[in-house]
Amino acid sequence: MCILLCLLFSTYSQTTTMAIQTPPLLLIFLLISSLTLISQSRSDTNHVYSPCADAKVQKSDGFSFGIVFASRTLFFQNGSVQLSPCDKRLSLSSGNSQLAVFRPKVDEISLLTINTSNFFPDSYGGYMVAFAGRKYAARSLPAFVANSTFTVTSFTLVHEFKKGRLENLYWKRDGCSSCSGNSNFVCLNGQDCAIRTNNCKNRGGGVDCSLGIQLTFSGTDKHESVFNSWFEVKNLRQYSLYGLYSNLRGSLTDQYNKFF
Repeated sequence: MCILLCLLFSTYSQTTTMAIQTPPLLLIFLLISSLTLISQSRSDTNHVYSPCADAKVQKSDGFSFGIVFASRTLFFQNGSVQLSPCDKRLSLSSGNSQLAVFRPKVDEISLLTINTSNFFPDSYGGYMVAFAGRKYAARSLPAFVANSTFTVTSFTLVHEFKKGRLENLYWKRDGCSSCSGNSNFVCLNGQDCAIRTNNCKNRGGGVDCSLGIQLTFSGTDKHESVFNSWFEVKNLRQYSLYGLYSNLRGSLTDQYNKFF
């Protein structure tokens, strides 16, 4: 599938001014690939590595973007206008926040995982925003991840491009279809399957509540070639890569059922 390269924030601390300057997360990424890093570098024509810089990409390029964990209010100026985490007008640097930077391969389905054995999203406000770019400054809406009661572990993030420029980032929900009829899960707001936080490891329970973010692409690259990964996911009629890659990592639902 794709090579997933983790670039920690410290890589950019000398070259990029960002609104958030906190230590990087202790991240463990599940790499799903049939390629090597060498073969990827040869096909990668995008030499923009900062998530706060603008890039124009083609298929098979690497593309850098960030995810910030913080309270929902920290993503808004004056409580009303949502700004990019790269915007210094936000108070993320002085607030309680954490940053992760990723570089997946364009138009290949990726599964990003964040190990929560020592990182608790609810300790950093419980919301996350994905972002990339400066002039074009694409950012997702804040997505609820966790509080002291519930934790959402599975997400789908769509990168929407036009002629190789990122125009939008949005979270795609499945309306709780993946946990329908399963009493071990709670459907939050009719859109997200959640586990009770006290059932998670290191929170009193035995369930691995690591975050899984399925990444897909839509739109066109700089040569106006159409990205297909989002349509491939739609055709699979499911929003969780845990099921697709059960040989690499068991689905959270299966694990939860075995636990009980």
